[in-house]
Amino acid sequence: MHMFDKEKRFFGGHGIVGGQIPLGAGIAFAEKYRGSKNVTVCYMGDGAVRQGAFHETLNIAMTWKLPVIFIIENNNYAMGTSVERSSNVTELYKLGNAYEMPSEPVDGMTVETVHEAMEKAVGHVREGNGPYLLEMNTYRYKGHSMSDPAKYRTKEEVEEYKAKDAIDEVLKMIREKKIASEEEIEKINKKVTEEVDDAVKFADESPYPYPSELYKDVYVQDDYPYIKED
Repeated sequence: MHMFDKEKRFFGGHGIVGGQIPLGAGIAFAEKYRGSKNVTVCYMGDGAVRQGAFHETLNIAMTWKLPVIFIIENNNYAMGTSVERSSNVTELYKLGNAYEMPSEPVDGMTVETVHEAMEKAVGHVREGNGPYLLEMNTYRYKGHSMSDPAKYRTKEEVEEYKAKDAIDEVLKMIREKKIASEEEIEKINKKVTEEVDDAVKFADESPYPYPSELYKDVYVQDDYPYIKED
């Protein structure tokens, strides 16, 4: 949730459900203000679209034609309640219709389909046409957290989705089309494993922050003359 990388312009997740949605629009506003061709991609889960901030943000983003792509990662259960039990609209991309925002569903379990949908959306936004909404229909195999036993779904359902796993399917295509050899695939797998292991090792061996860090960046000292008290 809290991964952040300024260098790669990855602004991380946020503990408040749906809190990142207006922030994503704000980043897009900054890009439009600067006149750049950058496109902001703002992700959220199917549970987050039940927040009022989602609707407020879609409205203002469409009104100001902000360069942002909103992506709903719909894995059907939010934290543990199915979309059917918590929303009158179950095809979540249709929520964009209320704001006349171009919106469409995408098979999030197929890499090529996701690529094509993103290419189309990015092209639309970069041409100055304003925001785009994509509903990525996907799935998670485990609970929402370590404390979630995921008893709200059947084992059969989970296995059904595992049978069309996105990584397995793209690997199957790569092998069939001979895009990469088994040796090259193994090399990629090894590189990814090493990168993850290095990250875990770094985290485990890093010292705990000083207690004084709790107070850092909570308040900011302004030095602007026009707001100083007499």
